[in-house]
Amino acid sequence: LSEKFLESVEGNQNYPILLLTVLEKSQDEVIRVCAAVTFKNYIKRNWRVIEDELNKISDPDRTAIKANIVNLMLSSPEQIQKQLSDAISIIGREDFPQKWPDLLTEMVTRFQSGDFHVINGILRTAHSLFKRYRHEFKSNELWSEIKLVLDTFAQPLTELFKATIDLCQTHATDINALKVLFSSLALISKLFYSLNFQDLPEFFEDNMETWMTNFHNLLTLDNKLLQTDDEEEAGLLELLKSQICDNAALYAQKYDEEFQPYLPRFVTVIWNLLVTTGQEVKYDLLVSNAIQFLASVCERPHYKHLFEDQNVLTSICEKVIVPNMEFRSADEEAFEDNSEEYIIRDLEGSDIDTRRRAACDLVRGLCKFFEGPVTGIFSGYVNSMLTEYAKNPGVNWKHKDAAIYLVTSLASKAQTQKHGITQANELVNLSEFFVNHILVDLKSPNVNEFPVLKADAIKYVMTFRSQLPKEQLLEAVPLLVAHLQAESIVQHTYAAHALERLFTMRGANNATLITPTEMAPFTEQLLNNLFKSLAIPGSSENEYIMKAIMRSFSLLQEAIVPYIPTLIGQLTHKLLLVSKNPSKPHFNHYLFESLCLSIRITCKANPDTVDSFEEALFPVFTEILQNDVQEFVPYVFQVMSLLLEIHTSSIPSSYMALFPHLLQPALWERTGNIPPLVRLLQAYLEKGAATIASTAADKIPGLLGVFQKLIASKANDHQGFYLLNSIVEHMPPDSITQYRKQIFILLFQRLQSSKTTKFVKSFLVFINLYCVKYGAIALQEIFDDIQPKMFGMVVEKIIIPEVQKVSGQVEKKICAVGITKILTECPALMDTEYTKLWTPLLQALIGLFELPEDDSIPDDEHFIDIEDTPGYQTAFSQLAFAGKKEHDPIGDAVSNPKILLAQSLHKLSTACPGRVPSMLSTSLPAEALQFLQGYLQAATVQLL
Repeated sequence: LSEKFLESVEGNQNYPILLLTVLEKSQDEVIRVCAAVTFKNYIKRNWRVIEDELNKISDPDRTAIKANIVNLMLSSPEQIQKQLSDAISIIGREDFPQKWPDLLTEMVTRFQSGDFHVINGILRTAHSLFKRYRHEFKSNELWSEIKLVLDTFAQPLTELFKATIDLCQTHATDINALKVLFSSLALISKLFYSLNFQDLPEFFEDNMETWMTNFHNLLTLDNKLLQTDDEEEAGLLELLKSQICDNAALYAQKYDEEFQPYLPRFVTVIWNLLVTTGQEVKYDLLVSNAIQFLASVCERPHYKHLFEDQNVLTSICEKVIVPNMEFRSADEEAFEDNSEEYIIRDLEGSDIDTRRRAACDLVRGLCKFFEGPVTGIFSGYVNSMLTEYAKNPGVNWKHKDAAIYLVTSLASKAQTQKHGITQANELVNLSEFFVNHILVDLKSPNVNEFPVLKADAIKYVMTFRSQLPKEQLLEAVPLLVAHLQAESIVQHTYAAHALERLFTMRGANNATLITPTEMAPFTEQLLNNLFKSLAIPGSSENEYIMKAIMRSFSLLQEAIVPYIPTLIGQLTHKLLLVSKNPSKPHFNHYLFESLCLSIRITCKANPDTVDSFEEALFPVFTEILQNDVQEFVPYVFQVMSLLLEIHTSSIPSSYMALFPHLLQPALWERTGNIPPLVRLLQAYLEKGAATIASTAADKIPGLLGVFQKLIASKANDHQGFYLLNSIVEHMPPDSITQYRKQIFILLFQRLQSSKTTKFVKSFLVFINLYCVKYGAIALQEIFDDIQPKMFGMVVEKIIIPEVQKVSGQVEKKICAVGITKILTECPALMDTEYTKLWTPLLQALIGLFELPEDDSIPDDEHFIDIEDTPGYQTAFSQLAFAGKKEHDPIGDAVSNPKILLAQSLHKLSTACPGRVPSMLSTSLPAEALQFLQGYLQAATVQLL
C-alpha cells in the first residue's frame, strides 16, 4: 500500500529532495536503506525524458539532485553508497557530459582525500558510468566524451594506482586494510579496461610501462592473508587477477604492436598461473580469463612462433586443455539440482566464463595455425579416454563425457544458432563417431541411466545436425522422442530442443528437411511425450518443451487436426495455470504461438470449428482480461483478432459484448497493448461495421477518441491511421458523416504542430483512400469547406512533393488510384485556378509508378524510427503465427493502376475533347510523356 502511495506522489515537486533528506537525516538504518532503494528506482523510472510523455522530475529538482548526490553518496555507509552510486550512473547516462559538466572534476578531487571509503565510492561510480564504452558503437559523440574523460581522469587514476600499490606494501600484514586496497585495485583495473576498449589512448600508450609492470607484478603476487577458505566464491585476489588477464588479452588482441615488448612476460606468468591454480569453483573466472588470454594470443599471426614447438602444443593440451574439460562434481551438482542454470550455460552459450568454454575456445584458436598437430595430439587423448570408459562404464563415464566434449570442440570451426555447426574440421569423421559412440547411448533401453552421457549424445546430434546425413537424423528422431520421458530435466530439455532444431532444418527447394510423411509413424508418440514431459517435476513451464510443441505443430500441419480436441484442452488448462503468475516470458510466448497454430491449422481445414475454439478459450481470456494480467493482455487481443478474422458471417454477440471495454482509456495507456488492440478493432470493423452502426452507434465517438489519442503521438500515429482507414473503409457512410470534418481538422492540427515523414506518408494514404471510397469531389469539398482553397494547398504542398515517399505495395496502389480519381473525376481541377496543378500532379503520379521510392529521412527524425520498428516493443510481443494477411482495400477492382490511369484519362478526354492532349503537350516533360504513351498503348486506348 505504502508503495502505491509513494508512486502516486512521486510526480510532486520536491519529492526526490525529501527522499534524500530522509536518507541523510533519519536515525533508523532500515529507513535510510529503504529511502536509498526507493530513490534509485525513482531515478531509474523517471530521469530519462521521453518524447510525447510527461517530464516527471522538475528542473529545480534535477539541479538540486545533481548538486548534492555525490557528497551524499560518499558520506553514506556502503549499502547506501551502492544504491546512490547506481543512481548517479543512471543520471550520468542521460546528462553526462553536456548537462553535468562538473561531475568528473568533483569526483577526481576526492582521490586526494586518502579515505578509501570515499575513493572506492568514486571508483565504483566511475566504473558504472564508463563501462558502457565497452559496447557502444563508435561515433564522434562517443569519442569526444571519452577524450574529455581521459583528459580529466587518466592521470589521477594512474597516480591513484601507483599510490594504492605502495600502500599494499606498507600494509602487507594488515588484513582489513588489504581488503579495502585490493577492492580499489580491482575497480581501477576495470576502469583501465573500459577506458582502453574503444582505442588505445595516447596517455595510456605513454604510461604503458607503469601499468603493465604493475599488472605483471600483481599477477605473481600471492598474499596468504588474502586467500579464502570458501571453495565457491572468488576472493579479491582472484577477481583482480581475472580482470588483469582480461586487460592483457584486450591489448594482445587490439594493440598487438604496442604491446609486443610486454607479451612474452605475460604469456609466461599467465601460463604459470594456469598450471598452479586448483580445480575449485572459486578459480573458474580466473582460469577461464587466463585461458581466453592464451586463446586470443595464439590466433594472431604475430605470436604464432611462441606455439610452434610440438612440445609446447603437447604441454598446453595436457596441462591446460584436458584438465579444464573435465566434468567436475560441481558440474554434476548443477546438472542434477540447478538444471535451469546448467542449460542456460551449456545451450545458450552464456557459459562465457566457464572453464570448458574457455578450453574449447583455446582449441579453436590453436587449430587456426596448427590444425594437424593439435588434432593428432587430441585423437590420442580421445582414444585413451574411450578405452578407459569401456573398461568400466559405471565408474568411468566421465572419461567418455570428456571425450565427446573434446571431439565437439575439435570439430567445430564455425557455428550459428540456426544451423548448428556450419564449418567442421575435415580431420574428424563425425558420422563415424556418431555410429560408434553416440547411437549406443541414444538407443540404451533405460533412458534414465547415465543422464549426463545421454544429454551429451543428444547435444551431439543437435550440434552437428548440418553435418550428419539425413538418414542418421531420421534414425535419431524416434530415439529423441523417447528421451522426452527421461526424469533428468537437462536430458528431456535437450531432447525437446534437439527435435525443435531438427524440425527447422530446410532441405531442397526450401521445404523442411524432415517431412510430415516421414514423421507419420512417430506423430502420436511425439505429441504425447511432449505434453507428458510438461508434467515432469521441474518442467511445468519449460520453454524448450513449449517451443518444441509449437515447432511440431508448425511442421506437421494438418496431421495434428485429429489430436487438437484433446490438445487444446491441455493448452488452455496450462494457460489458466500460468496466468495466475506469469514468470516465464518465453514459455508463455510459445504457448500462445501454439494456440494460434492450433486455430490456424484446424480452421484452414474447416472454418466452422472456430466456434469450438472460442468456447474453449473465452472463459480463460475473460479471466485474464478481468484480472488485467498485463503480460498476457496483448497476446489475448492477438488471438481474438485471429479468431474474429476467420469468421465468415456476421460478428458474434460474444464479441459485441466486449466492444465497449476495448475503448476504455486505461487499456490504451500501455504501449504494449496498442498494436494488438488496433488490429482487434480493425477486425471488429471489417466483420461488424454494420452491427456497430446499428446497435452501438453511441460508441463511435469513443472509437474516434482512440484515433485522436493515437494520432497525437509520434510513436503511435501510424496505428491511429490504421484504425481511421478501417473506419473509412468499412463503416456505413452515413454513420460517420457528422464526424468527418472534425477528423480532417485534427489531422491538420497535427500537421501544423509536428509534421514528420511517417505522419505525412500515412496522411497521404488516408486522403487517397478517402477519395477512392467517397469520390474526388467529396475530398475536394471537405477540404475547401474547412478553409477556402485548402484543397489546392494540399495538392500542391503535400501530395505533389511527398507522394514519392509512400512505401508498400498496397499503400502505393491506394495513392495511385486516389490520384487518378483526383485527376479525372474532379471538375474543380479542370475549371478553376486549381488547373495549373493538373500536370504537376500527373507528373507526380507517373513518378510514383516509375521512380525509385524516396526513403530519405530528415536528420532530426531518426530518433522516431526506434519506436516504429514493428515487432518486439516494450511488452508487445508479436505472435508470428497470429500474423495478419496484408489487406488491400481496393482488391481486384483495380489490378493494374497504370491501366486504370490510361482508361480514366481516355474517359476524361471523351468528355472534353482536345483539352487533355493540349495540357500534356505544353507542360509534361518528354520522359514522363513517353511512359504515359506506354500506359495508353497497354490499355489500347487513345486521347481525344
